[in-house]
Amino acid sequence: MLNQYIKIPLLVKANDKKVSYQCISADEVGWKHLNFESRMLQQHETWEGNTGQNEMLFVLLGGNFSAQTDQGFWETKNGRKDVFSGLPHALYLPPNTNYSIKASSQVLDLACGWCPAEEIHPVQFITPEKVDEMGIEFRGGDNASRQINSILPPGSDCQRLVSVEVYTPSGNWSSFPAHKHDEVKIDPETGAVKEASLEEIYFYKVDQPQGYAMQKVYTDDRSLNQITESHNNDAVLVPRGYHPVVALHGYNVYYLNFLAGSHQSLANTDDPDHKWIYGTWKGMDERIPMVTLDMNSGEK
Repeated sequence: MLNQYIKIPLLVKANDKKVSYQCISADEVGWKHLNFESRMLQQHETWEGNTGQNEMLFVLLGGNFSAQTDQGFWETKNGRKDVFSGLPHALYLPPNTNYSIKASSQVLDLACGWCPAEEIHPVQFITPEKVDEMGIEFRGGDNASRQINSILPPGSDCQRLVSVEVYTPSGNWSSFPAHKHDEVKIDPETGAVKEASLEEIYFYKVDQPQGYAMQKVYTDDRSLNQITESHNNDAVLVPRGYHPVVALHGYNVYYLNFLAGSHQSLANTDDPDHKWIYGTWKGMDERIPMVTLDMNSGEK
């Protein structure tokens, strides 16, 4: 099971005055696996380093970049202006890989999640076309409708990292009915993973600066029971428990999920109090999809 306590509050406020405006270290928060950072780079500035003993996934939030690594060179041509203007590019790097990512647009907004890995998997340059090909999922219904874009979903050619991005229209609920993934449960007959033990980060964008999302993180016994107010560029840590989200009325909400832990999986357990809601929806919100491939006409 994941650590029962976490060293800092679940809500991590952005520092928009710094190039690295979000930086979450597993060591600092008392986790075993998951780290996160986001940076805002000006044209020609670089984010460079070596992955060390980690696998890393860079996700393009806005702009365009070129990437030079030990295993090749890649560049984006049709990067989205921001997360509400198209599908993502992403770059997966295995351990012990040198990288240099350069902003080729006036401004580059870039996020990265990483975790320790012992296995070596190939570099992957994930394009908006690939994200679209993997399938854009419309989940829930009525005022719990949302859009999920898979970036590094379960079954990907990596060891532990999982990443998806979620779009929640104004006033809608997301990650609901609530679920948890904080203990390993294996089907004794099939060996299938019924629940994984995962650390998770929610990284938020809101389409207007005064907007926000509310998120509740709680356990069955309420030993963990917190409500957070997440504004643009804020992050929420989910060490355990259920974690539903609601978008403030009038504001569309985006969040980028990174997860890492016992399995490269999203296997979870629903909150039994709310599981009955499945199957009661009348239809999908007409505002879904919120972003599509044809919006990727290049950063402007």
